[in-house]
Amino acid sequence: MGGIMKRIASITISIICALALTATEMQAQVNVQLGGGIGLLSPTSDLRGTTLEYYAGQNYGLSSGFAMGGKVRLGIVGFNLVGEINYASLSNDGNSEPGQGRVELSQKVLTFRAGPEFQLSLPAIPLTPYVGASVALHRFSGETTFQGVAKVPSATFSVETASRFGVGVNGGVVIKLGPSLSLDLGLGYNLMNVAGKTWKDVNPSQEQRLDSYLALNDDKDPLYRAGDDKHFINNDRSISSIQAMALIMFGL
Repeated sequence: MGGIMKRIASITISIICALALTATEMQAQVNVQLGGGIGLLSPTSDLRGTTLEYYAGQNYGLSSGFAMGGKVRLGIVGFNLVGEINYASLSNDGNSEPGQGRVELSQKVLTFRAGPEFQLSLPAIPLTPYVGASVALHRFSGETTFQGVAKVPSATFSVETASRFGVGVNGGVVIKLGPSLSLDLGLGYNLMNVAGKTWKDVNPSQEQRLDSYLALNDDKDPLYRAGDDKHFINNDRSISSIQAMALIMFGL
């Protein structure tokens, strides 16, 4: 009986030592980077366009704008888990119809993103390329100003805040600047409303053209009728973008 107990105790101690050694090795191989920076967000698909197309309900009529954000990278043996928060501001202005009416657009996008990242080490070169993928939550808000536009009151109107789920792919390179300092140059393509498309009538008690502009409304208007000035958006709309970022990363 005593021999069995000694054997069990010996095995238990061996397992504990092995786990402790594994944890120590993993801790030595784990690295954390935190940083932030600025960049450019360029709208694609239906997010871009002109103010004439926006007024006609074809797309969102936005042009490129600045972006800023923060990033955390948790690395374990060549595999990274990355989390990001980004804020982008897009805008545009122009006519509502050829030669008449004035429209000013402003759209803010707050993004929370997370996903895996894979790095390729290049011996003797202070550059580390990477590729990754992510899932994201995008929060849209903004406002639209109409001045002398047909069938719409002249004023500035807030666009109701909306959230959409998306996915993305990205790549870039990390340039080592010092023992714990690096420059992260990245480029990503984001599908920003893969899930959650809806149509919302902000003022259901009224029936007016203005209602179509007061929410994100990336789904088809269920009341669409050809030639109707109030219900004129006849397709769902895809929101996507290309984002370039330059971030300073600090190792912990």
